[in-house]
Amino acid sequence: MSDQQSKAIAKSLVPEYIRELKIYQAGKPVDELAREKGLTKITKLASNENPLGPSPFAIKEMTTGLWNLHQYPDMHAYKLKSALSKLYSLKMENIILGNGSEGIMAYIARAFIGPGDEVLTSENTFIGFYIIARSVGAELKMVPLTNDYRFNIDKLIQGITEKTKVIYIANPNNPTGTYIKKEEFDKLMTKVPNNVLVVLDEAYFEFAKAFQDYPDSMDYRYDNVLTLRTFSKAYGLSGIRVGYGFGNENLITNLSKVKLPFEPNLIAQLGATSALNDSPHLERTLKNNEKLHTKTFDFLTEKKFKPIKSITNFITWKTGSEEASNFLFQELLNRGVILRPLKANEMPDYVRVSIGTKEEMNHFYEAMNEVLPMYDKKYGRVEL
Repeated sequence: MSDQQSKAIAKSLVPEYIRELKIYQAGKPVDELAREKGLTKITKLASNENPLGPSPFAIKEMTTGLWNLHQYPDMHAYKLKSALSKLYSLKMENIILGNGSEGIMAYIARAFIGPGDEVLTSENTFIGFYIIARSVGAELKMVPLTNDYRFNIDKLIQGITEKTKVIYIANPNNPTGTYIKKEEFDKLMTKVPNNVLVVLDEAYFEFAKAFQDYPDSMDYRYDNVLTLRTFSKAYGLSGIRVGYGFGNENLITNLSKVKLPFEPNLIAQLGATSALNDSPHLERTLKNNEKLHTKTFDFLTEKKFKPIKSITNFITWKTGSEEASNFLFQELLNRGVILRPLKANEMPDYVRVSIGTKEEMNHFYEAMNEVLPMYDKKYGRVEL
């Protein structure tokens, strides 16, 4: 069969809205860079991972659980749901678990969104949600961010129509690290019809919760709001993919109908449950991030960049052009430092750095100091 025939068959089988999707691109893996460049010292600061790694208790429980891999996991994840129920004062019926928070986004798409439904969100937010919404044929309607890189609540309110089925808000937002405030969330909810689902993606909640004007969704009890959180960021469990969601029991019941059975897997359930019980590890994570986030923000400012003020474990700044972003990305790669260029987020003239350990951030500072004289000759610094 020729390639042309194969493409024709695929075209006849695959809906147009699937054919037009772009594949999600993760941060560059360490092993891939090592193979390409022959480097031995590599610092990955591209995927907003916890540089301190998982809780030692989580590692112990997951290691012990390897002896039971011949058994299916608890389909109802009783221990993990019980721990979340206790922590957030919820009934277990208000909790949904998935293969990362993206897994729960996929359940939302299956359960609540169909071809032609309108999904309202912002430009320059988490691209994984764009892909999931478009994968079910939804019409994605996006409004611009505010001038200070936050979700524009007024524009979202103006964008609500009779066709609107879901509103997606990442709070804090990725890749800008900014957030909507309590009064903004309250204003939005007075304008959202009861038959419109609001998805609050709080993947970076643990880093944001200390801010008094941050609208922790657990302080509210709206029947049309679904909260998404994850163990991939502050809890350091990206590799086992565990996400969780909170919502009205009727919403959760319908999500459960389209959920894959036995998800999360056995090892993931053990690791996540143990991580919740290790509050000292979480505190160490937050302290490390707070200290080095401030230092990195100051470093970029001293170098005449204007980083976006973030309340997460990453910082984004403007380079001025896609060419400048690519240059900075490639030159840092040559020195073993992996950043995240943001072309996929339709921000080609920006790059993002995750906060690592002290040693990792020193590697970043040293590499930047080597690259910046070359960078300045080509591009100079750009003010936001």
